[in-house]
Amino acid sequence: MSLLSQPEAFQQALADWYAIAQRPLPWRTAPSLYKTVVSELMAQQTQIKTMLPYFDRWLKRFPDFQALADAPSEDVLKHWEGLGYYSRARNLHKLAQEYVALDPKPSIAKEWQALPGIGPYTSAAISSIAQNFPAAVVDGNVVRILARLTNDARAFKNNGEAVKAFTPTADAVLNTKTPGDHNQAMMELGATVCQKGNPLCTVCPVVQFCASAAQGTTEGIPNIQRKAIVQVQIDRLWIVHDGKLLLHRIADDARQLAGQYELPATTHFATKPKLGKALATKSRGITNKRIKETIYPLKPSSLSSQPSELHWIALDQLDRITLSGPHRRWTKELLKAHSAAS
Repeated sequence: MSLLSQPEAFQQALADWYAIAQRPLPWRTAPSLYKTVVSELMAQQTQIKTMLPYFDRWLKRFPDFQALADAPSEDVLKHWEGLGYYSRARNLHKLAQEYVALDPKPSIAKEWQALPGIGPYTSAAISSIAQNFPAAVVDGNVVRILARLTNDARAFKNNGEAVKAFTPTADAVLNTKTPGDHNQAMMELGATVCQKGNPLCTVCPVVQFCASAAQGTTEGIPNIQRKAIVQVQIDRLWIVHDGKLLLHRIADDARQLAGQYELPATTHFATKPKLGKALATKSRGITNKRIKETIYPLKPSSLSSQPSELHWIALDQLDRITLSGPHRRWTKELLKAHSAAS
């Protein structure tokens, strides 16, 4: 059965499955426009299971657009700490400030795109889910579903190129009567059944429309080229003195992790400090970078100078500042080890 020749049958099969299989997520069980906006920005680059506790904490502190708009930026970033890609938090903050000032409020996808951090996908998601506007969402999940349904093995240079290619198909199969439920069903299908590495074809509610399942080609579709992995090595310093920890504050105009604190790197000093035995070696990833960070202990007396972007933070005040997620974890580990050894 062809997808494009039977769009109504596809829509019905998808809707029937979603009605009984959807996860009881907080923005679905008690929906609101604000919850939809927050959930869509949080879900970018973050798995649902990871973001759920953050979403709950966020709603308790910022229950609506006005509360978020009135909050200081430091508080906003602090409540985002650990989710990564902090530009999303800054955009959400700016969006709330602009939204409360708007009259009339945005109600269609194009109007939402005028707000910070809102692109074609997010505007379609917000307007369709919260306002019943007939716009198809197209993200990685939807691309994967549509590519497999149509057995489209074309090679794409990146995800953006694939999104553009499959948008007409997404528009063609959109259920315009219930666009919000349809879009959420597509995203749910991609997240729980039509998965990237292990598609569950035997339980897929729309497998009868899937050309790649019929031909056994699902594993290789979609064919999207990925950026090459870049390996990065950073030497970090652990400097504790008089109940304080020396940290580096990243500039407010930095492209990544703006305004956050991390352990200082040896590159922050004009003269590289003499290093001894490492305390720990840690790893993390940012976009296509795989970063290996080795942390060395250093006595304050070994520093010839202290750059202006380095700050002494009292150990009992660490919870009040915004550390990057990995450095928050590593700092807690090292403090615990330091306490046990002393």
